[in-house]
Amino acid sequence: MAGIAGQGRSQGEQMQQNNHHSTTTSTPTIALLHWGNVWEDFLDPLDVSLEAFCQQGPGGWMLGYIAALQEVQVRTVLFLFSRQVDRPQRKIHAATGTTFCILPAPKVYRSIDRRMVNPYGWTVKDTFGEMNRLRAMLAGLARDLAPYLATPLITLAQELKRENCTAILCQEYEYARFDLCVLLGKLLRLPVFATFQGGDFQLSRLERFIRPHTLQACAGLIVASQVEIQRLQNCYANLPGDKITQIFNPLDLSLWQSSSAERAEIRTEVRSKLAIPVDAKVVVYHGRIEIYRKGLDILIAAWAQLCQEFPNQNWWLLLVGTGSDAPQLRDRIASLPTQTVRWMDEYILDRQTIRRYLCAADLYTLPSRHEGFPVAPLEAMACGLPVVAADAPGVLDILEDGLQSGGIVIPREQPNELAHSIAQLLQDDALRLQLARNARDRMESCFSLKVVGKQLLHCCLNNKK
Repeated sequence: MAGIAGQGRSQGEQMQQNNHHSTTTSTPTIALLHWGNVWEDFLDPLDVSLEAFCQQGPGGWMLGYIAALQEVQVRTVLFLFSRQVDRPQRKIHAATGTTFCILPAPKVYRSIDRRMVNPYGWTVKDTFGEMNRLRAMLAGLARDLAPYLATPLITLAQELKRENCTAILCQEYEYARFDLCVLLGKLLRLPVFATFQGGDFQLSRLERFIRPHTLQACAGLIVASQVEIQRLQNCYANLPGDKITQIFNPLDLSLWQSSSAERAEIRTEVRSKLAIPVDAKVVVYHGRIEIYRKGLDILIAAWAQLCQEFPNQNWWLLLVGTGSDAPQLRDRIASLPTQTVRWMDEYILDRQTIRRYLCAADLYTLPSRHEGFPVAPLEAMACGLPVVAADAPGVLDILEDGLQSGGIVIPREQPNELAHSIAQLLQDDALRLQLARNARDRMESCFSLKVVGKQLLHCCLNNKK
């Protein structure tokens, strides 16, 4: 990381920038800005370096948006805010050619950041730890200001001009950076949009006063989930309905498709590597290891129930991912009555590696309590896997027609329902295979790059408000 922090713009980067100049002056360019104070807050719990992310990332919704916009000849610049750099840096993502513009967090934010135990704590104590009353009052002010101080506005404005950006797209509207971007957009005469990827809460007390005004002033909101659209309308009664456009998160389906022969070969190879019998039935989950948010306690409880009710079935659970709750999950797995769980405890950036794990499975499950609009089940459905998912926000939109869409939706917090639905599909081969076909059809009709790219183009560039 020190290597990144100490670098200026190398000759190679300057040449890349010069090569892009003619493109950036003629091609519509959208600036994509992440949620959170600094990007290391996301990377560090996953043990992924900023350099590795720039070389191999992004995945999930970010990659989908970049690829969908490329499909309609719109260029994306991904802006990352970092405590690791001391001047703007540029990286070119090899797989997509996307420019990553890494901006240094302001010094005033870094001085606060060094004192934080958890930048996203719900209380002053959560954020800074124990302290006396006077210091707690000052810390409360710092906690409210920190999300606003994390964005270097002047530097961001300079880099937006340098990249010739024609619109700004923020990851979340319920976050301080969105408020700042709306202000910056007014000054630079750029339309500002924001998506919803799970942020339905406010951390700073300032947001409750500022947010209603910035939502009114922005160019538009891109929301995939009907649950979130309803929340917006309930919380912000004066928000015009035409500010909100429902657009699903896109996926490059070509990255996830396999022929029957290739899938059989991958299935045998991966299962051999994991010591899972080739003739077993495998349920897979991939994503961050956050026990409460992702409902992994529900999944482990459901798996324990399946082990007890069907002791003679050759059923296995495959978990792929890591996160802050990895130690707790390891303890829960160890307490299961039978050891039929395989866990790849790592954050995998390479989508082809994820595809191989999905191809080795028969069924995908998402037991989450909370989601924005989850990408993981889309990846599974694109691989031709049926889905059993809890009714977290976004899930009902993905599996709008239930079985016809390729899956079963169950209530959250219900391990019995989860176990029952998993058992139903593992025991009924014909139903499971039909849902697999339905899942892939659903992806092609509603989530392809071409379909979503056209929607994003119309929303962000052809229909500026």
